[in-house]
Amino acid sequence: MKNRILVVDDESRMRKLVRDFLVRREFEVLEAADGEEAVDLFFQEKDIALIILDVMMPKMDGWEVCRTIRKHSQVPIIMLTAKGEERDELLGFELGVDEYMSKPFSPKILVARVEAILRRSGGMNADVLCAGGITLDKTAHYVTVDGEKIELSFKEFELLEYFMENQGIALSREKILNNVWNYDYFGEARTIDTHVKKLRSKIGVKGEYIKTIWGMGYKFEVE
Repeated sequence: MKNRILVVDDESRMRKLVRDFLVRREFEVLEAADGEEAVDLFFQEKDIALIILDVMMPKMDGWEVCRTIRKHSQVPIIMLTAKGEERDELLGFELGVDEYMSKPFSPKILVARVEAILRRSGGMNADVLCAGGITLDKTAHYVTVDGEKIELSFKEFELLEYFMENQGIALSREKILNNVWNYDYFGEARTIDTHVKKLRSKIGVKGEYIKTIWGMGYKFEVE
């Protein structure tokens, strides 16, 4: 079951930007354009895992939304503000805000903070990796692609796990060998290329997430 994130911002462009990055990481996203709508949605939807909340909004600002929700719930809250003033940050923490980010911000950093908070709060299973329709369960040792289970060899499974844990990072063949095969490799790195080829084939169209970096290695990236 996907974690549900409530994104609250009066700018539709900002909501879309944040939503797109969260959806890529397999989150379900609910949106609210003002504070009143956010409060109504929160109490209608009982299984919201985290709220991303803008400060400056019509009808009810982010501080008031936070106060209202905190009377009933300790759901994790990340506050967004354009001001970046120390007093705003201090007020946010006094109201029980978990994280505080000033605009403009990196959507990738925001998503990383969402995932870190959910892991700390127990809302996200660190043993299950999800990206772009691929789900990898470390404990049960199985992989599904768009809900369909696929069979991988032990090394193919470990290779995919390593890629998914290092999304967006360029990985040299030497680094992959040291981390997946657990030894220093002094010969040719063809074993990596062979396993990547088989892995790409087995995960079908999702194989395009494993990008070749010519002369270096590979990078797993969901576009």
